[in-house]
Amino acid sequence: MAEGSEVRAWEELIPDALSLIFRNLSLQEILTVIPRVCKSWGRVVSGPYCWQEIDIEEWSLRCKPEQLDQMLHLLIARSCGSFRRLSVSGLHTESMFSFIADHASSLQRLELPRSDISDSIAEVIAPRLSNITFLDISYCRKIGARAIEAFGKHCRSLIVLRRRMHLLEVAGKVCQDEEAYAIAVTMPKLRHLELAYLHLTTRAVLDILSSCKDLEYLDLRGCWDVKLDQKYLKERHSGLKVLGPDIIDCYEQSCWDGCSDYSDSSVYTWDFVEDGEDVYEGLSDDDSIWEDDQGLEGFEVRFYGGGFSDAVTGFDWPPSP
Repeated sequence: MAEGSEVRAWEELIPDALSLIFRNLSLQEILTVIPRVCKSWGRVVSGPYCWQEIDIEEWSLRCKPEQLDQMLHLLIARSCGSFRRLSVSGLHTESMFSFIADHASSLQRLELPRSDISDSIAEVIAPRLSNITFLDISYCRKIGARAIEAFGKHCRSLIVLRRRMHLLEVAGKVCQDEEAYAIAVTMPKLRHLELAYLHLTTRAVLDILSSCKDLEYLDLRGCWDVKLDQKYLKERHSGLKVLGPDIIDCYEQSCWDGCSDYSDSSVYTWDFVEDGEDVYEGLSDDDSIWEDDQGLEGFEVRFYGGGFSDAVTGFDWPPSP
């Protein structure tokens, strides 16, 4: 370092600046590495600064249900109700949907693919999600037109809806036009709509196009009964990009082949420490490395895959920056 140059004290950066830097790290690194660097960094990841966006979808694909609930309780509590985005897959318990809705005053983007949300649960939580503009309820098999209508009535600012399904899961199902009609009636501000592999008719899709005047993107892959006239689209919806329906692909196949609820083969495990233990003194590779006031003693965080730097499948942790 040149003589007279200023020494940069990284630990003295303001929390907002540190949180922007930490966003480039994986969830695993934020929870298990950053707290070991210094106390000031540990305080940042323990507070709301790093949890404006909570994205644990990859991790949630392979964790146990009880671990998922504990992780969400922890991260939402740390956000102090200020999280703007939540992305999680496979929620199973009704209490967790209510917990999320109770703390959703700042929530704008909600992604709940493959979750066990039902029509009745959606009708209960939708009034508390009035600020969301982005909703992903793809692969949610237990919901139908009632849930769509509930979200549409209460989420009046919604501009993006993902309601994709998997080819194998809709095989043998009856027509799902009622969902399309619910979208047409309650979601007129949509700009981006994904309905891949739903059983829809041409009439139902035309109703959506008639009501959603601002629609810019429509995913109809696998909706083989829908026949849209290209001349009509060019004349009446020139700014609309339509994907499908006649596209043969392996849509979302990698996320389903060989996928199980969770795996017991964990290469790395980190345990949460008891309250009151000083995690910054005498740390070793065998020490527990996290302290939190939320009372999550014995909480395990499991990370799967052959290594953190080789994202071979969609379930491995992404490489560090």
